[in-house]
Amino acid sequence: MPSRAEESQDQTMEDAPDGVASPDPEPKTQYDDQFQVEKQRLRQLPGSSKTAASFEFTKEDHTLGNALRYVIMKNPSVEFCGYSIPHPSEERMNLRIQTYDDVDAYDVLQKGLNDLMDLCDVVLDKFTTARDELRKDAPSS
Repeated sequence: MPSRAEESQDQTMEDAPDGVASPDPEPKTQYDDQFQVEKQRLRQLPGSSKTAASFEFTKEDHTLGNALRYVIMKNPSVEFCGYSIPHPSEERMNLRIQTYDDVDAYDVLQKGLNDLMDLCDVVLDKFTTARDELRKDAPSS
């Protein structure tokens, strides 16, 4: 009789009996390669258009939501940007972007993410410089 460890071995789909099909992969959108993110972390919500789109970020909260909203609203092409946390017990954050004229909301999101990364780099550089200066001026013990 096989032990429990032997019984609970994972099997690949190649080992599955006939008639058991692997799940169909989700269809790719034109923006999947552009954002280069895992599908589980960022997805477009239904009902979005080119100039008004809603996105869902998983495993994110107010930390990213408020910072990203602030950076995106600095863009003069943006009419509205807001975020919400649907429920405190769920690790999800929804972001809505509406743009003027014919500006693509996806491009605005990408620019906002890049601008936020650049801002974080500046803050990190200034912090590191200030810390190093403080350590240099501190008396040795």
